[in-house]
Amino acid sequence: MTETDLILEDGRTLHIYDTGAQGLTQPLTVFWHHGTPNIGAPPQPLFEASRRLNIRWVSHDRPGYGGSSPLPRRDVASAARDVKQIADALGIREFAVMGHSGGGPHALACAALLPGRVLSVVSMAGLAPYGADGLDYFGGMNPPGAASLRAAAGGRTAKEAYEASDPEFDPETFTPADYAALSGPWKWLSSVVGPAMAHGPGGLIADDLAYVAPWGFDPAQISAPVLLLHGTQDRVVPSSHGEWLLAHCPTAELWRCPEDGHISVLNSGEAALEWLRGERKTAH
Repeated sequence: MTETDLILEDGRTLHIYDTGAQGLTQPLTVFWHHGTPNIGAPPQPLFEASRRLNIRWVSHDRPGYGGSSPLPRRDVASAARDVKQIADALGIREFAVMGHSGGGPHALACAALLPGRVLSVVSMAGLAPYGADGLDYFGGMNPPGAASLRAAAGGRTAKEAYEASDPEFDPETFTPADYAALSGPWKWLSSVVGPAMAHGPGGLIADDLAYVAPWGFDPAQISAPVLLLHGTQDRVVPSSHGEWLLAHCPTAELWRCPEDGHISVLNSGEAALEWLRGERKTAH
């Protein structure tokens, strides 16, 4: 995997990760969108499957994380503009997108705002829009997570104050299946959380403010095939979010994972990549 910096049209820097297409046959590029708070490295536990499926990973640190410049007042839609410039710089015309947790809305943004370029999209344990009609946004969410997003809904000052209070982690946030995943292949997540927070919570704050503000697009705009995966035991992003997205994305299907929580749903990542490969074949 190579890491490079791209200077954008507005002068910002994005730090990019690219596994490349060397050795792959008819590669499918998948742009990975990370959760909160992570740096943007693509998911190493899926690399073996991606080699088998001839998948090239491209990803980036979202603004404010790792090697990427902050973007004041960024919204979820800004991810599509950044991904377009990355794809153009790398000479990639068409691609799929995949995101986990907070990366889900950013993947959906690409699908909604880059029609004709995004072939298909996977959102795993992804959030639905804040304030959406017919959704109890905080229903079933673990109390610390709800408190964090409620603080963000109160504005930047309230969110910064919340993070400055150094809230404690609640071990009940994750299910036994989540802890099993975190002690197995998905212990990789610890390697992308630490660096994301190394210089403070700026990226996390920007993410949470974006989640509870207008996203800058409507999921109903998406015309590419959408696969939603959600663990019904998820305590971080309750499965009602996946159900709402299913009802409001006309091209979506939902895989309900009855034994999974927020992390263990990633165990279905290989099957999701196979789905993306199938949609690639259908699209061409």
